[in-house]
Amino acid sequence: MRFQFNVTQEVLNLGVKVKAVVIEGIDNTTISPEYLAYRKEAIQQLQKKYEGINAKQEPIVQGFYTLHDQVGVRRRKNPPASETLIKLLQKRNDLPSINKLVDIYNIISTDTELALGAHDIDKIDGNVTLRIQDGTERFIPLGSNEPQPVKAGEYSYIDDSSEIICHLEIRQVNKTLVDENSKNIYFIIQGNEVTPSSLLDETAQKLIDRVTQFCGGQGQIIY
Repeated sequence: MRFQFNVTQEVLNLGVKVKAVVIEGIDNTTISPEYLAYRKEAIQQLQKKYEGINAKQEPIVQGFYTLHDQVGVRRRKNPPASETLIKLLQKRNDLPSINKLVDIYNIISTDTELALGAHDIDKIDGNVTLRIQDGTERFIPLGSNEPQPVKAGEYSYIDDSSEIICHLEIRQVNKTLVDENSKNIYFIIQGNEVTPSSLLDETAQKLIDRVTQFCGGQGQIIY
């Protein structure tokens, strides 16, 4: 598979740090006792880790707010993805159960506070570039059936058809939604100025290890 991911210098200058992983040939349907035990233990560890913690004040979470400030994104309506996950965990004593693959990367995102996302490569048109929007892109976020207005100057992950597949590192889309039938996956792992590059390296490898352990397939870091 000749899938490529690129980032413009303009985005890198904002302080965005990002890794891209591709894992091909996964099984997202089979649920094993080993996977269920992993998920249960991981959730319990996260409950202990974030007991009494104000997610909004975590340094990495604040780093995402600072990043959004630079491109004029309103704080109130655009909380970082990891903050949302931590608050859900604290409220429900659990994370949402969507499907095996999504649950795995949500666990890793909550633990590291990095923004993780997954996209079905077979639904992507061509390759993906993380770049500044010019306002002409097409964007149909999850939960919507109609294109939404696109503001120039913000950053997004955009495929070769000029369609946004992830706005900032927050809102994913219907187009590349990962479901039980997805086989080939492109993962985003994004941090900000306060995240050490070593954390992104470790997280990318952890993601490959966990997904291939419980879903099979072959993984590699492509950016």
